[in-house]
Amino acid sequence: MSESRRVLVVDDEANIRDLIEVALRFHGFATATAATGEDALREVAESRPDLVLLDVMLPDFDGFEVCRRLRADGDQVPVVFLTARDTPSDTVRGLTLGGDDYVTKPFSIEALVARVRAVLRRTAPAGTSPPGDDGVLRVGDLELDEAHWTVRRGGARVDLSPTEFRLLAHLMRNAGKVLSRTQLLESVWGWEHHGNAQVVETYVSYLRRKLDPLGTPIIHTQRGVGYALRP
Repeated sequence: MSESRRVLVVDDEANIRDLIEVALRFHGFATATAATGEDALREVAESRPDLVLLDVMLPDFDGFEVCRRLRADGDQVPVVFLTARDTPSDTVRGLTLGGDDYVTKPFSIEALVARVRAVLRRTAPAGTSPPGDDGVLRVGDLELDEAHWTVRRGGARVDLSPTEFRLLAHLMRNAGKVLSRTQLLESVWGWEHHGNAQVVETYVSYLRRKLDPLGTPIIHTQRGVGYALRP
């Protein structure tokens, strides 16, 4: 998928809005932001984003109303709702109004980016195939298929938990780079695990146990800094 796709981030909490914007830019997306429903509608009309990340709770009117107005005007821009409310009625309402996905706070940034990519793939016009991205990450003999949530090394399938999958995907997207434990925490687990570096070490160990028997060690430790994935 062309990583110049434009995403509008709508959230009235500046720290969350800024965190999502930085993460999306890190992954190559162009971004715009809004803090209210009115600003969101104006930004959609002016900048024509490829996708809207839309918080449900906004200070003027809620995200559901933003989506309702967009659809009433015939605008079919993909919408992914962000909310702290995890109730079936909210989920049904959001999807009924024309939303394309629903992500509950707190969420990991890596999981959110993966959902954005998935929605963009799913809502791409029929017959189009965005250049340079078949949904598969490849490093050496390691392949990770984001669309089907599968991993293979040397042709052998590797069964991973959702968290292991997200961590491996992030390492593969940044192959060759040394990523600190703090960077991995923020990108894969989200801010709710801030400061708990032990969880990173634990899951890196899980990945090594599953990947190393199939080839040479691929996840390397930079002592005192973090980890890098290199073939």
